Amino acid sequence: MKLKIKNRITKLIGRLGANDIEGILISRPENRRYLSGFDGSAGFLFITPKDSVLATDFRYTTQAKSQAPDYKLLTISGEISQWFPPLINELGIKRLGFESEHIAFAQHQRLCDILNEGNSQAKLIPVDGVVESLRALKEPEEIELMTRAAGIADAAINHIREKLHVGMTELEAAWEIEKFMREAGSQPVPFEIIVGSGPNAALPHALPTERAIGESEPIVIDIGARVEGYGSDLSRTFCLGAPDETFKKVYDTVLGARDTAIAIIKEGMNGAEADQLARTVIEEGGYGEAFGHGLGHGVGLAPHESPRLGPNSTDKLADSMVFTIEPGIYLEGWGGVRIEDMVVMEGGKLRQISSRELDSR
Repeated sequence: MKLKIKNRITKLIGRLGANDIEGILISRPENRRYLSGFDGSAGFLFITPKDSVLATDFRYTTQAKSQAPDYKLLTISGEISQWFPPLINELGIKRLGFESEHIAFAQHQRLCDILNEGNSQAKLIPVDGVVESLRALKEPEEIELMTRAAGIADAAINHIREKLHVGMTELEAAWEIEKFMREAGSQPVPFEIIVGSGPNAALPHALPTERAIGESEPIVIDIGARVEGYGSDLSRTFCLGAPDETFKKVYDTVLGARDTAIAIIKEGMNGAEADQLARTVIEEGGYGEAFGHGLGHGVGLAPHESPRLGPNSTDKLADSMVFTIEPGIYLEGWGGVRIEDMVVMEGGKLRQISSRELDSR
């Protein structure tokens, strides 16, 4: 087993006691990959202080042997009731943790019924965020992969900036971006590309439409690339032709909020304190009610992960965390401006991973 995987499992095992469990069932795909290296679309990990088992079906057995060679491989078939209770009994687990944020209530009830019908004494214990808290602290190799993904997204922004023209549709722009990133080496993009122009730019998660991009209006573009499973997240706002006074004021306010956050956020702050730094700039600019989402979120194997930067977040920011800084202002009927960059906490302060935002006015 690769050393980094062994280290991750060791850290996880060290947290089992604190959660009063003897083993844990890993079902979330990102956590499964993080702890085993296996990136197939179906399977479960069962981890105890003595055993590490990867259960998957015949479609993935060869892949699992290659990607997770030191896991015990259990090839499963038929109903889960046929293999789940015997495995738990074999592992000797009485209190089995499960990822409560990933397994739905109906699934939990079914698993409990299966254990009871299989005469197993094991109890399912909900746990939350155990693996996610490990994933929040990125290893150097993970940061390198995300830096590469950010570089592809940066290049795509430069590419679309040259291609954008009045009359181009949002869908055409989105496809041009995705095509460029895939040809530049990105795996399938980690989330739907956002291109919102004019009034559509007021929708933070606007999906591209057949709307033709006009002159002197805001164009919000939010994209991410993926390298070896690790993603990037980047937003830029453009204007074709002369921007109006609203665009200038809103853009400068958002840019000031972004710069303030990156300059002042430091290790030990919580997500709410970090969020307030940027929110204060936007409030002082007169747009407080138009900034309706949090300042940022962690990035990694999932598009959104720990830590969270928002008004109610108690997540502590620490070295080796990678997250976004993405203040925005959205005005219904006019449009919006969002500037989003990826940063990593190093030596107690932030280092920007994505390229420095150029003046897009």
